[in-house]
Formats: sequence, structure tokens, C-alpha cells
Amino acid sequence: MNFKIMKKKFYRVRTQYIFEGVFDVVAESKEDARQKVLQNCGLVMGGSIHSTLPDDEINWAFDKHPNKRIDRITKVQKYPSE
Repeated sequence: MNFKIMKKKFYRVRTQYIFEGVFDVVAESKEDARQKVLQNCGLVMGGSIHSTLPDDEINWAFDKHPNKRIDRITKVQKYPSE
């Protein structure tokens, strides 16, 4: 029997991981609260949610597992490490 060997192809899968939650912030206005979160709160891959604000001015609640969204899949010519 003659079996045709299929060569695998490489695909780039654009993916977003979306963590949803809330920050409770002590602030003078909505805009002040927005700026505090933008400037002082974050998340680093492999880390955790963090803030540079004092503990008595900030609290948060976020899901531990993100929502996953696949945006686009494209064929690539060659695997990047080759």
C-alpha cells in the first residue's frame, strides 16, 4: 500500500484572554476613579492583579479564569523557530 504522507501546516491563531472584574476605588469623582485605575492598577501575565494605591483606597474582585476569544486564524509559511 502506498500512503501519501501529509505535511503539517502552521497556523497563527490570534487570541485574547479577557479577565473581567471590578475595582472599588476611593476617589473624588468618576474621572478621578478612572484615572486611578488606569495609572495604578494592572495585571501581568504569570502574575496577579496589583495596585500601587494604599489598601484602604482600593479593593478588587476579578474572575480567576479569563474568557477566551479567537479573532483570526491565518496560515504561516514556516514555524518561527525554524
